[in-house]
Amino acid sequence: MTAKNLLVELFVEELPPKALKKLGEAFANVIADSLMVQGLADQATTVSTFASPRRLGVHLTNVVSQAADRQERVKVMPVAVAMSADAQPTPALLKKLASLGADASIVPSLARAPDGKAEALFWDRTTPGATLQQGLQRALDDSLARLPIPKVMSYQLADGWTDVKFVRPAHGLIALHGTEVVPVQALGLTAGRTTQGHRFEAAQATVSIDNADSYAMQLRTQGAVIASFAERRADIAAQLQAAAAKLGLKPIDDDALLDEVTALVERPNVLSCAFEAEFLAVPQECLILTMKANQKYFPLLDAAGKLTRHFLVVSNIAPSDAGAVIQGNERVVRPRLADAKFFFDQDRKRTLASRVEGLNKVVYHGKLGSQGERMERVRAIGHAIVNLLRMATVPYTVEAKDEFEVLDSKVRESATLAKADLLTDMVGEFPELQGIMGGYYARHEGLRDGVAIAIEDHYKPRFAGDALPRNHTGTVLTLADKLETLVGLFGIGQLPTGDKDPFALRRHALGVIRILVEKNLPLELPALFDAAVPAFGELIENPRDALLGFFSDRLAVNLRDQGYSSQEVEAVLALAPGRLGDVPRRLEAVRAFAALPEAASLAAANKRVGNILKKVEGERPTTLSDALLQEAAEQALAAAVREVQPAADRLFEQHDYTGSLKALAALKAPVDAFFDGVMVNAEDPALRANRLALLHHLHTAMNRVADLSKLAA
Repeated sequence: MTAKNLLVELFVEELPPKALKKLGEAFANVIADSLMVQGLADQATTVSTFASPRRLGVHLTNVVSQAADRQERVKVMPVAVAMSADAQPTPALLKKLASLGADASIVPSLARAPDGKAEALFWDRTTPGATLQQGLQRALDDSLARLPIPKVMSYQLADGWTDVKFVRPAHGLIALHGTEVVPVQALGLTAGRTTQGHRFEAAQATVSIDNADSYAMQLRTQGAVIASFAERRADIAAQLQAAAAKLGLKPIDDDALLDEVTALVERPNVLSCAFEAEFLAVPQECLILTMKANQKYFPLLDAAGKLTRHFLVVSNIAPSDAGAVIQGNERVVRPRLADAKFFFDQDRKRTLASRVEGLNKVVYHGKLGSQGERMERVRAIGHAIVNLLRMATVPYTVEAKDEFEVLDSKVRESATLAKADLLTDMVGEFPELQGIMGGYYARHEGLRDGVAIAIEDHYKPRFAGDALPRNHTGTVLTLADKLETLVGLFGIGQLPTGDKDPFALRRHALGVIRILVEKNLPLELPALFDAAVPAFGELIENPRDALLGFFSDRLAVNLRDQGYSSQEVEAVLALAPGRLGDVPRRLEAVRAFAALPEAASLAAANKRVGNILKKVEGERPTTLSDALLQEAAEQALAAAVREVQPAADRLFEQHDYTGSLKALAALKAPVDAFFDGVMVNAEDPALRANRLALLHHLHTAMNRVADLSKLAA
């Protein structure tokens, strides 16, 4: 069993760039995993992935030419079925042996062993290890079948008759074990050692690979191709930084664009270009988007983050004089920027208010009506949220009352105009700019302070880590917009399932959670859902309970991602706190409590108390009588609860959750003594009810901040 390094390459026509990275990783990983399972590679094998616009490849170290033989015990069948009364093999046994590739000659060598309650026959056999050709063929077939191909195409082989289905037509296959070709087949091709280099830059069109280890270097030197996706990406990133630095600028940070460009070139060459300064009068988001989405260019920003007229192009060729390439790219981008300028100029000829009526003709959802109807609901929900904020501030001054009336007016105006930019030419061309363009047009019209910002921000946060709305009007409008989406779609049964979430409801829920938590708003989720439902009239069922469960799941995931333990998260969320702004402080309080020496004992006791109270039949006793406190331990516990609970409650009301939980530490000794010396389920019904009432008061005192039983081991 000779161990050598293995190379496999599939040479194809240009692969879809947005899928290339995943295709390369899948191709390599499935082949590597399959060879390891078959014993042709092991955990010490190093896997290197190759993926370029026209090739998928993998290099594996320490691959043997044949796997070791395997000893295995195969269950044949129960003895009672296999052997007749006179100890002869039955027809059933002979048929089973034939299916295993054996015959009656091995019957004497079959072993008998217990199998549950019965006895069975087992065959101890040696299975020859797979040869590399057999194993690699299986691995290659499996890899091609499992590639995450976005869209399959069909093409004919050279014989003119055979149809093949694959992501793109394949033209070459390499399989080298050291210097030797492994004659596997795929997609009508038989493996060899030749591949193709760069279409224009290669020193020689066809590259013959000497051995598995020389592949990357030969492609780079003879074929002018950087085969490794990771190396090519790093090379592009370094060139971008260097080219930008020469101009005193920085390239826009966009990992998705960098991945896509890496998938478009085999020999990257970054060039500096520029467009006319007059186009900078157009909002930079429009120019950046058109350059990235349509041309795959990297816009350059100044130190303040403002767009400049300079941009970078990643070319797939490196001519001695790049002037023609630069001029060509500058000429190509000019019409794109001119279109953006035209859209911007045309859109500003009409006000946002003049477009609102047109929203009634834009379908939002078949069961929820038009965008115009949606706008009305968002406006109503925004008004309801302002009222919730107003009630949370009572009693309030005349000045505060005036502030809420102004806020309500701004929210109504912003909600009325927020979706109007959906009918503009710019958003029609670039849907990603909705909200952003509305903000620009609102500022152009001179709308009052805060409204333009609210319109621009009302889709935030658009993604994980995105900023939140910047002002009060935008915060209320954003909450109203997201709640309208969540309540409406949950109300008609359009819930996310598995990994399918076509309306991004998980993202909307996380947005609401972030706003409530990070802005510490005095708003509770149940009240928000209840405030949103009336805006829909008879259109929907009340989805409050479903939404509360959905938000609890999203919040739990989010908190665990922030580093809180599952126990800490479960302890806090078990009480279903309505005001999410309190959750971080409760979590920190639970963490501080868990560090106390008394914590483990109190958590265990709390769990025990909860289990006892759950078993109470009928109405739980809550009235505690001092006259019925007979044992010294229960008297001491009652006294301790009466002393600790007011202090803990006072700290809780002041939102000092850490102090509230730490006050409970004084209960450890009396709680331990109670369970050591008092029988809760006394025969006397009055005593039993009184002790249950004492435990009820203890349980209530201990579980205001969090359910401490979740911390028990």
